Amino acid sequence: MTKTYLKFRPRVIITSGIIVFCWIGLSLRLFQIQIIDGEELRLKGQNQSMVQKPLKAIRGNIYDRNNVSFTRNIIHYSFGVHPTQIEDKEEFAEQISDCLGGDKDSYLKKLNSSNSFEYLERNMMKSHCEKLLINKPKGLIVERESRRYYPHGNIASQALGFVDLDDKGISGVEQKYNSYLAGTAGWVVRQMNGRGKSIFKTNLPQQSPIDGANIQMTIDLEYQAILQEELSAQLDKTEATVALGLILNPQTGEILAMSSVPDFDPNYPGRGEVEWQRNRIITDQFEPGSTYKIVPILAAVDQNTVSLWEEFNCENGSYIFAGRTIKDWEDFGLLTMPQIMENSSNVGVIKIAETLGTNNLYRYSRDLGFGMQTNINIAGEHPGTLRHVSDWSDISLAEISLGHEVGVTAIQLGMAYAAIANGGYLLKPRLVKQIVSPLGEIVYTEQPEVIRKVASKDVMDIMTDMLCRVVETGTGTKAAIKGWTIAGKTGTAQKFIDGNYSNKKFISNFVGFFPADDPQLVGVIILDEPKIGYHWGGYGAAPVFHKVIERIINMDDSIRLLKPQTIEKDHMLVQERLPLSHTSDNTVAKPVVLSNAMSIVPVVQKANGDTYLPDVRGMSLRKARTVLRQIGMRTNFKGSGKVIWQSPKPGTIVTHGSICTIGLK
Repeated sequence: MTKTYLKFRPRVIITSGIIVFCWIGLSLRLFQIQIIDGEELRLKGQNQSMVQKPLKAIRGNIYDRNNVSFTRNIIHYSFGVHPTQIEDKEEFAEQISDCLGGDKDSYLKKLNSSNSFEYLERNMMKSHCEKLLINKPKGLIVERESRRYYPHGNIASQALGFVDLDDKGISGVEQKYNSYLAGTAGWVVRQMNGRGKSIFKTNLPQQSPIDGANIQMTIDLEYQAILQEELSAQLDKTEATVALGLILNPQTGEILAMSSVPDFDPNYPGRGEVEWQRNRIITDQFEPGSTYKIVPILAAVDQNTVSLWEEFNCENGSYIFAGRTIKDWEDFGLLTMPQIMENSSNVGVIKIAETLGTNNLYRYSRDLGFGMQTNINIAGEHPGTLRHVSDWSDISLAEISLGHEVGVTAIQLGMAYAAIANGGYLLKPRLVKQIVSPLGEIVYTEQPEVIRKVASKDVMDIMTDMLCRVVETGTGTKAAIKGWTIAGKTGTAQKFIDGNYSNKKFISNFVGFFPADDPQLVGVIILDEPKIGYHWGGYGAAPVFHKVIERIINMDDSIRLLKPQTIEKDHMLVQERLPLSHTSDNTVAKPVVLSNAMSIVPVVQKANGDTYLPDVRGMSLRKARTVLRQIGMRTNFKGSGKVIWQSPKPGTIVTHGSICTIGLK
């Protein structure tokens, strides 16, 4: 060995040892990685390079009863950023603002956020962001997805409801049936490279989404549009705060149209007042007034506590009950039950209610569905207010029989009148006809459901005849349609405000159905706080019913086929069609002919709605009242016989709700 080798030998040995030791260590580590921990590390690697991304299901659509689409799913774009990756935030915000028209400072605030990700704009239509899509700045993240769209805007908006930014139902049918509409999201696994970009591979696992089911509602788009147009027009004309309307099929309980105005556009739910989104047909209760008088009268007919021909002394319009004076809107004398219904006499109805007692009045109120939910399949229904008999005061029998001390919803009122129209059955209202899966299978359906039988068909036929009389010659003449038999009832209720009934704020309402001999449609019209003159149910609400039904008749051929082919030449009033009662000696009473059809008296109306007072001198009291009622006048009379004088004099300009005093001899 040379001296040089001997000199460096220790170093060579140490260096060689280190190399051998390192090789052995690396070999052991390699063995551990590849053999011992190989499977675990392989899975970790896959997890780091593989990303499971959700596949959004397409939301099901909603259709009307004739399969006209209420909703669509259109492509929208959302724009976001990772704030830390944007270098020149000022310039970036300015470019976004120029392209989208948004507030630059708002974008800049989001770009300076400490969050790892921020949305700049969400759910924008392509037409609104096309410029930004063409000139996309570096660092902008674009998400393309479907967005709910309502092609008919405000039409049926409260019944449909709307969705949030994540396509989740917030109200109405969208919320109630969200689980059916939303479908089930899927997923797909994507492999990512070192730069975070996905690499397309077909052998990676995925789960296809299941699209949402489609819903067919009972709503008829054309009926709905007509109802909303007429409600809006009357809202403007009467200066009411709210107008509500409901149209339903009394034979099946299907709701054909329901709305309250002001309403909202579900495409832009943030515009307007939040309360406009509320479906007032089911959420808001009110004191109905005279439209509730069907309850005591129906109970009296069914319990046979009153004869149809029995006359009641209506005390010239003033009656003391439980120490309180009840007033009529006119000074009525002797009236039979059909006449009480026709003229909506408060005193007469109270006297009928007295023959029933509190328990029967409460029972029939419950039987007709008041004071309880109708169980319509949509969220937010109010049960109304009907206190138990044990909580009634001495005056409650009178007040409730007149539609006070009781709170009802429009849907309750509609279903109660539907029970009269269909022969005595209280039905559950239906808003959804069926739900169909993407494969065409029916997964949910609603059939007509009877809640209870209220009374016999014979009793309901008597009620229908009396309600026809209301429209033909009573307080509801403005709901009449030539050539058709309409049954209905007007209601005028003072609003209960701060512990007292207001003399300035009223609820004007009308409920009717037609054709009376084969009812197919029930209509409910309600005006909240219309101006004086239109506060009467016969002048505020009844004309809307007339216009809506008349337009439906002209539009719907299936309705026109139901029109009677012949009309009685003499056209006697419906009192003749009521079953004959028996006299005290048990002989059949002869029918009482009340009047022939009234001759037409020309009425000249000004553009502002005021009217020139017609000349009623020489007419009978009944004819004069009918003529004056048609122009919105209230009547005071003195004497009996024919009209010999009137005040104001003929030709005077008068407004709705004015009083005309007439003298008879």
